[in-house]
Amino acid sequence: MPPTLRNRLGDLERAVLECLWASAETHPDGLTVRQVHDTVGVERGIAYTTVMTVLDRMAKKDLVRREREGRAWRYRPAASREALTSEALHQTLGELSGGNRRSALLHFLEESTPEDLDALKAALAQLEAAHPTEASRPPGRTPRT
Repeated sequence: MPPTLRNRLGDLERAVLECLWASAETHPDGLTVRQVHDTVGVERGIAYTTVMTVLDRMAKKDLVRREREGRAWRYRPAASREALTSEALHQTLGELSGGNRRSALLHFLEESTPEDLDALKAALAQLEAAHPTEASRPPGRTPRT
């Protein structure tokens, strides 16, 4: 499935994913349509069949995984919140040319809080430690293959 489809989640799809992510620890095998409806559908006044249709479409978009349990399906997120967010960011940045991408990143950083910048610096340091670049390798050392 092209990543652009995953970026364009509707309001109900987002609510369903939030419900599934929130329940992942207590229900690792996923939730039934009834359980999702009891959380998302009831509070929004949405019919059970609407939630069922949305979950079916989300499964076809690879946003959720489903497994048969008797006559019902159990649904769970196909990716974590962080992975889906990362995919959306990569897709958005990928649509920009080099100079525009750099400008967008700079604008994002200028609008970030000091806490966000500290978290980004820590993440970059962790990434560099885990995957040293050619420039940061001691002379004479070659990467493992």
